[in-house]
Amino acid sequence: MDQTLYDRDFYAWANEQAALLRAGKFDSADIARIAEEIESMGKTEKRELVNRLVTLMLHLLKWRFQPGLRGNSWRLSIKEQRYRLADHMADNPSLKSKRAEAISDAYRLALVEAERETGLSESTFPPSCPWSFDTMIDHGFWPDA
Repeated sequence: MDQTLYDRDFYAWANEQAALLRAGKFDSADIARIAEEIESMGKTEKRELVNRLVTLMLHLLKWRFQPGLRGNSWRLSIKEQRYRLADHMADNPSLKSKRAEAISDAYRLALVEAERETGLSESTFPPSCPWSFDTMIDHGFWPDA
């Protein structure tokens, strides 16, 4: 099987392609794969948004439904995710159009993690995310009963 550089050494391929593009050698560049990789990078940014939301939602749910266990670790996790989400959105403002979808995807996963970590039934938690994106990243927001 004749493997291409892309198959054998992605890092080398990426550097080679970058050099070709910088040199204006578009005919020599692997345009189809470059386009695929760029699309993949965009999907990665959306996955990062979802993953950060999962962590934030999980800790907000635990904060809300296990008030007796609130501690510095949960508080700092919430604070960290708020900063990371704000930074991620500042770096990728076009993700704003994907926030509703990301919240929905993330909440499904946060429910599974909340059930596992708290020992509470999934029916304990709201069936859909009870907070907007802006509410969740508001440093003054702490969900109480």
